[in-house]
Amino acid sequence: MPKLLVIDDDRTVLAFAERLLSNIAEIETAATGADGLAKLRRGSFDAVLLDIQLPDQNGLAVYCEIKDFDRRIPVIFMTVEAASGTAIEAMQLGAYDYVAKPLAVEPLRDLVEKAIEQRQISSVPVAISANDQHDDDSAELFIGRSSAMLDVFKAIGKVSKQDVPVLVRGESGTGKELVARALYQYSHRGDEPFLAVNCAALPDNLLESELFGHEKGSFTGAESRRIGKFEQCNGGTLFLDEIGDMAPAVQAKVLRVLQEQRFERVGGNKELTTDVRIIAATNRPLEQMVTDGEYREDLLYRLNGVTIELPPLRERLSDVPALIQFFLAQAKAEFKKPDLEGLSPEAVDMLTNYHWPGNVRQLRAVIRRSVLDSVMPVITPDVLPAEIVRSTTGAVDSQQRPAANGSPAASIPGSGLPQLVRKLLSEKSSNVYAEATEYMERYVITEVLKATDGNQSQAAEILGITRGKLRDRITTYKISLKSNVEIEPVA
Repeated sequence: MPKLLVIDDDRTVLAFAERLLSNIAEIETAATGADGLAKLRRGSFDAVLLDIQLPDQNGLAVYCEIKDFDRRIPVIFMTVEAASGTAIEAMQLGAYDYVAKPLAVEPLRDLVEKAIEQRQISSVPVAISANDQHDDDSAELFIGRSSAMLDVFKAIGKVSKQDVPVLVRGESGTGKELVARALYQYSHRGDEPFLAVNCAALPDNLLESELFGHEKGSFTGAESRRIGKFEQCNGGTLFLDEIGDMAPAVQAKVLRVLQEQRFERVGGNKELTTDVRIIAATNRPLEQMVTDGEYREDLLYRLNGVTIELPPLRERLSDVPALIQFFLAQAKAEFKKPDLEGLSPEAVDMLTNYHWPGNVRQLRAVIRRSVLDSVMPVITPDVLPAEIVRSTTGAVDSQQRPAANGSPAASIPGSGLPQLVRKLLSEKSSNVYAEATEYMERYVITEVLKATDGNQSQAAEILGITRGKLRDRITTYKISLKSNVEIEPVA
């Protein structure tokens, strides 16, 4: 379990943190800066909550000693004044964030969870290996001997120490974040900050503020100056995930940072400089988006200093047995199942022949679920998720399966979702969310296209997505636009 150190002389705050955060981290507390630093040096912590005003020394001085000890520990300041100059100064020096007192429950929990995740991203070693044996169980690995994966390993080795932008491309679940972490850890910036931002997870105005910061009063709710990730990550590496979902206004500002390493905060006039290496990732067709006017061509060229293409798992099925071995060992240790011996040959054959739409992420989830569900020393096909058994034995697809009452799930458009979810749950599927979301999304897009007589521009506007994203879904779901809008039957 992650460990969190809380340094504050207010017993109420310490008790509040222990009560609120004990379900996400193991909590240790300290009432002085000296006590906190002593505990930090004796233990291993994933994040620190630090009060600015301590009885024995200033919080900023404590922060500087924490960073001297370990630059990768995210430090979140707690301050009575949201606009505290000390907190802002600490952010400029690389602190993770700061929160105002009295502490709010949900924002604090979310912030601590994100900080712990950042710590894990920057601290867990990424061992690039094509060997069968892996000595470091704490490492996350790129595993494989396929030619496509060897090309990925070579590309990381060639560009990791070069200060050029890298664009990592590949489907969801292929391991784009692992590539970013490997590039960071093998670079000369490996001791500097590493921060990750998911561009698809934030609304456009919040993404701009997250990246560049904002001045007090620059927009509704901007009650104090905020330091953005480009300023906070000075000297380090910034990972921009889902770069294809970035709004045009933000694209322009990111382009300027790439060209000149200069920017302004939202609502500010002062030009700031930064020294940040950008690693971007996407599963979107950026070239088509440029053609459609949805993405800046000059930004694509800037991001595309070096491109690393990650192959989908279905194109390197020969690596599946090695991946199974690694994930099985991880799950066996995590779930404390010392008697577990492995998978039966039939189970391995099914996993090796499956098409893995969710890629390596899905394979890991399946192995973990199978280890949890198995009560025998050997995992057999009856423990595997139903969709894998169906796929490898020629059974019908989930979109065509009958509902629980025996009638076709699609007899009334969209009515099959409850039956589908119940069916997946009864089969102990490990992919309920993905299958249910796909069913819902396919139905909604088809109905909107019918309502607009196949006009994709109108449909994209109604759906609130880009034309490029709509076009991706039309291809993925095999929606025919020849005459009447309909889903093509699965062969």
